[in-house]
Amino acid sequence: MESLDISAGRGGASLAHAFTAIERLSETAVDDLQKMVAVDTSFPPGAGYDAFAYLMEQFAAPLALDCERVVVPEELWRAPGAWGQRTNLIARRRSGRPVLGLYFHVDTVPAAPGWTTDPLQLTRDGDCLIGLGAADMKGSIAAALLALRAAQATGVPLAYDPMLLLCTDEEAGLYPGVRYLAEQGRLEGHVLNFNGSAMPRIWAGCFGLFTLTLSVHGKAAHAGEQRSAGANAIEAALPILNALSALKPVIAQRTSALPPPPQAAGPLAASLDISAIYGGQCGGQIPSDVEILLCRRYAPEEDFAAARREIESAIAQAAGALDVDIILTGHLAPTADPGGPHWSRWQTALSAGFGYAPEEFARWGASGCSDFGWVQQATGLQEVLLTGLGKPDSRIHAPDESTTLADIVALAKSVLAYLSAEFRPELSPEAMTLKKDLA
Repeated sequence: MESLDISAGRGGASLAHAFTAIERLSETAVDDLQKMVAVDTSFPPGAGYDAFAYLMEQFAAPLALDCERVVVPEELWRAPGAWGQRTNLIARRRSGRPVLGLYFHVDTVPAAPGWTTDPLQLTRDGDCLIGLGAADMKGSIAAALLALRAAQATGVPLAYDPMLLLCTDEEAGLYPGVRYLAEQGRLEGHVLNFNGSAMPRIWAGCFGLFTLTLSVHGKAAHAGEQRSAGANAIEAALPILNALSALKPVIAQRTSALPPPPQAAGPLAASLDISAIYGGQCGGQIPSDVEILLCRRYAPEEDFAAARREIESAIAQAAGALDVDIILTGHLAPTADPGGPHWSRWQTALSAGFGYAPEEFARWGASGCSDFGWVQQATGLQEVLLTGLGKPDSRIHAPDESTTLADIVALAKSVLAYLSAEFRPELSPEAMTLKKDLA
């Protein structure tokens, strides 16, 4: 495959020099990622956002990015298991150029059992970088910082003013930070979302997701005394669990028209998962409460309210006279087709960074979720560019999550190419509009 020409006449000599600077400065990205991984931003509970915002402010200062913290009011996000201030950070540069929003969620899932390394300490194995959030998505933040650092070092002119959006509660939170920013009118320009893959992909949209916390209440008592003295909440919950298990295959029959990933065995399908169960304390006590976390992924063709009612009806029918509470603890709306006029330039920039050939690009959706469904609803913004560091072997949301330095470097080159004023201006809607106005 012929590599994309970024020399003078196509991308300009300064962009080629900036690509060289990215390679030369690549170890700074490893240092950045190491510091980011060490800050525990796992959600739930989401208690590390303030500390992470402080770290990002330290990274932004040498890059001449002005920082502003935006806190989501507690009454919007408060749910069982969530605590800590919801601090979002906007780090931006203003020069009068069009704005490119660079969106990142700063939260990770909690570290699952099975890690062979310390999940909060970046471990390096050759080119492989292992740590919680390395691929999803702190490594992408490191790549963007590397791109801006190289641009500053070489003086490459930019077509867009970067606006980093470092946001909270994407991992199935009740009120994601970017939703709040969108509803407050804080988003500008168009947005590059890093919650995707390091692959030649054209995003077609994604499913929605909601989580329900189900609490079944019994009565604690000494396990060795008369059984009538207590009510075992765990045993009482068994009919509910059986009803949910019976509902799972029914929901799984519902498929979407979204094009599936190339590696998928079939169409994208809805799902219901019993994700967590908490209850009981010791063998000598009848458990008084059990808490069950349910996760429902729903296709864009489905209705959220109907999907929720279906689950709650199954629970109510199985529960009978049981004392049961059901609380909505997380919700991400589906993302509609995010296509738009900037995608052609972004595909070309991805090719410049990763070396993809045009024919390698494919359009597909995902049963994984994004918080940009809320952005589309709040702003009317349809187009959302997508990228990231996810790959089939990245182990995202699993023990020993990882990315590679090579992919961080490639992503940094893609981001810098897209930002550069010298890179394929004929593919920039803003540049072509300006040219037309001046003609």
